[in-house]
Amino acid sequence: MTTLTATPTSTPTRMRSRRTWVGVLIGVLLVVLAVTSLFVGVSDVTPASLLAGGAQSDAAFLLVASRIPRTVAVVLVGASLGIAGLILQMLVRNKFVEPSTTGVTEFATLGMLVAMIFFPGMAVFGKMGVAAVFGLIGTWVFLRVVRFVPVRQLVLVPLVGLMLGGVVEAVTTFFAYRLDLLQSLQQWSLGSFASVMQGRYELVWVAGLMVVVAWVAADRFSVIGLGEEFATNLGLDYRRVVAIGMVVVAVITAAVLVTAGMIPFLGLVVPNVVSLIIGDNVRRAVPWVAGLGAVFVVACDILARVVRFPYEIPLSLVVGIIGAALFLWLLLRKKSRAH
Repeated sequence: MTTLTATPTSTPTRMRSRRTWVGVLIGVLLVVLAVTSLFVGVSDVTPASLLAGGAQSDAAFLLVASRIPRTVAVVLVGASLGIAGLILQMLVRNKFVEPSTTGVTEFATLGMLVAMIFFPGMAVFGKMGVAAVFGLIGTWVFLRVVRFVPVRQLVLVPLVGLMLGGVVEAVTTFFAYRLDLLQSLQQWSLGSFASVMQGRYELVWVAGLMVVVAWVAADRFSVIGLGEEFATNLGLDYRRVVAIGMVVVAVITAAVLVTAGMIPFLGLVVPNVVSLIIGDNVRRAVPWVAGLGAVFVVACDILARVVRFPYEIPLSLVVGIIGAALFLWLLLRKKSRAH
């Protein structure tokens, strides 16, 4: 009897200890990668050059005007996109969805095109607002379409989202080509932080604010992940919580699109990895997802800058390759448990 009583007590203790160490590791990696990101680039910005030139040197100016804003933007984008994927997975009750596999990103891109056509002189913040509205519409359309999917298989739901996104992307590309705006649209949609500098990254703080909103409403998102009937029986306003989640996803998608472009698969891979470690409690998962998302994007951004140094390849290419490989691994890993 003594052995049986001690076993369940020691197992959760070991689990908590392991989670704590993994959390510490994520924090240490984020700090190390963020500091490394400040000094990676073509221009000579190193601790030695900063000490030699002082506060008025070109290296110091480049650090303040470009490297620090870029690193902050990368961290915020990684954290917020991971949270957007986590919230969307709770809304749909499917582990294989995120903004780029549900058509939300494509709807936001369509919103960018509409702003470019009808409001060419609009400020960047206004374009983000238009993109957010279209992203909100895209989230609503996807949720409505999923309701009519006859077979709720794990793999089928993201495929529906990919098809929906493909249709919207085709419409966007057609009108952009006919109106000679294809190059301008690609400049916005191509995921890269090469042009991020002081005065051009502040919109991602809006995405960071949405992360705080998601953390505040985390318990409600956990409940709606159990289903509408269960949430209603607990006295939760299901539609209101879904509306909050839709706004969080749409605003994050629009802010990231306007600032850095499309970053695929991030919101899918990171929440799934965190779920394998600590489970599906949203309250507990939010800091993990935000931290791991930031680590993933910062690491990919550094890789994008050094793989063809001194040239820089688009971040979306690096994230897409790694994210797609992890996506396939997750699909094959859970294929036998699809329902």
